[in-house]
Amino acid sequence: MTLLQKLQNEIVVGDGAMGTLLYSHGVDQCFESFNLTNPEQVQRIHQSYIAAGANVIQTNTYGANFIKLSRYGLEEKVHQLNQQAVKIAKRAANEDTAVLGTIGGIRGVQKRITSKKEIIRSFQEQFYTLLSAGVDGILLETYYDMDELMTILKIAREETSLPIVTNVSMHEPGILENGTLLADALHQLEELGSDVVGVNCRLGPHHMLEALETVPIPNHAHLAAYPNASFPAYENGKLVYHQHAEYFKQCAASFREQGVRLIGGCCGTTPEHIAAINDATQTLAPITSKQVKPKVDIITQAAPPHSTATSLKDLAKERHTVIVELDAPKHLDTSLFFQGVRELDDIGVDAITLADNSLATPRISNTAIAMKMREIGIKTKLLIHLTCRDRNLIGLQSHLMGLHTLGFNEILAITGDPTRIGGFPGASSVFDVTSGELTRLIKQCNQGRSFAGTSLQTQTNFHVAGALNANVQKLDRTIKRMKRKINNGTDYFLTQPIFTHEKIISLYRETQHLDTPIFVGIMPLISHKNAEFLHHEVPGIGLSDEVRARMQAHRNKKDAKQEGLQIAKELIDTAIHYFHGIYLVTPFMDYHLTVELTKYIHDQTKNQSMRKEHVHYDDVY
Repeated sequence: MTLLQKLQNEIVVGDGAMGTLLYSHGVDQCFESFNLTNPEQVQRIHQSYIAAGANVIQTNTYGANFIKLSRYGLEEKVHQLNQQAVKIAKRAANEDTAVLGTIGGIRGVQKRITSKKEIIRSFQEQFYTLLSAGVDGILLETYYDMDELMTILKIAREETSLPIVTNVSMHEPGILENGTLLADALHQLEELGSDVVGVNCRLGPHHMLEALETVPIPNHAHLAAYPNASFPAYENGKLVYHQHAEYFKQCAASFREQGVRLIGGCCGTTPEHIAAINDATQTLAPITSKQVKPKVDIITQAAPPHSTATSLKDLAKERHTVIVELDAPKHLDTSLFFQGVRELDDIGVDAITLADNSLATPRISNTAIAMKMREIGIKTKLLIHLTCRDRNLIGLQSHLMGLHTLGFNEILAITGDPTRIGGFPGASSVFDVTSGELTRLIKQCNQGRSFAGTSLQTQTNFHVAGALNANVQKLDRTIKRMKRKINNGTDYFLTQPIFTHEKIISLYRETQHLDTPIFVGIMPLISHKNAEFLHHEVPGIGLSDEVRARMQAHRNKKDAKQEGLQIAKELIDTAIHYFHGIYLVTPFMDYHLTVELTKYIHDQTKNQSMRKEHVHYDDVY
């Protein structure tokens, strides 16, 4: 009797975890490599599950694809590992055992890790190997990304008539990472031809049952559930799952009441858990109807605006707009910082932007300093930098929720300088996501969904800026990255400081077809030493020979600073001819320089007729 025939009339018991058992025996390496190095141990685990009552076992191939095996230098052994896994499972199986070829999901929140093209290539290599080795069906399990799962399911369904089981994974009960409700996701998989649709991993029986209460019995497919044993504990440097096998006996009957016909186990489950499932279900018939709870309500309300002020994106489309960067101090004396803040506020800059531990050097928290600025009555809009370097996904979402709660909605999403260049080179860089991925996740919050896809109960209203480096020989790659960021939701860009007219003009020519505002970075030089340091030692900044020569001609600090101001003004003349946005970077807390440059910008852009009188730099350069 085939697997699908069995599922028509009975509850079918699947196996439990493979990796967890190997890990509990002291194996802390690529579990799939044991197919070649220790096949007897893998076979014993299969046999122990069959002895416990499993009618369906899965090959030890969850991560046996090119992408995952490359982490261990085993990417050239995809065929051997998968073929050997099927042989081991078939040696362990009896005539009533179905052997499913397991293919695990690749993508999580970090979409950057692999492209869809790479995923398809990796999947096809493993999939065709499993088919040729003679599996009885395919199990696609632990998929957080619906787009990935639907993509490969379409390929699999076209290539085989064997049973296909598709199990999605949820961070939170009832909803997938992209905000799709579980019931809707399983229906989509059924429509694409999956024979069995279900859930596995991440959640234990309690939350998995809670999610399945919202799922109707499929029209054509069957339901599956492979819960984790529990949440793992961390004991003596190892992740440990506590047994509670008897609890699984109670839960197995509850899964049956939700219409599940294929019940197995995922992380932390053992043959004892599978024996408990078998004991609970062997005399039970599948149900054909159920009472379905209403779907999880993820409708969110739009967040009330914290301010009626126009966003920086919209301001830069309407008129010339000035953003000034003034970094929070590296020490606890804030007197000079707040003097500068007050003068910039008085002169009428459109926004003050606050870096997030720039150059991997600790400063006063930009959120804390922003709150203090609000307390002392600063009315200027604040643009908060948010780096991926210092926070994992948990910290990033928590921080964003805090910024929203405090009423800050202008964010500059940046990857961040690696810690090795800063004051604590031994510190860890997190980099769970890149700035582009962070932007996508922030815009997901604007839809009322958390990083995990769950409802935030209200929508955030963040405007997201991106960093842009124009100081490269060819701008084409920069523009490609820029377009990717725009696709992720970037609203406007701030460039690195630019020190040549030609770069400003080139940037305009390459981006004039885009509707996304750009704020051109201008930083006044204060000395020849400062100019040489920036040119030779700071990534992403390059000075022309002319600028370096002009700064070298002034050894007197006062004269050098005036020359630096003059150079900045000349660059501003070019920038405001082509762009509405100017981003002034304050050097060494010398806010007097940015105050003077802001006044200069205001004077130069006071009326349209003055702008029309400027030299047309296309003719000059």
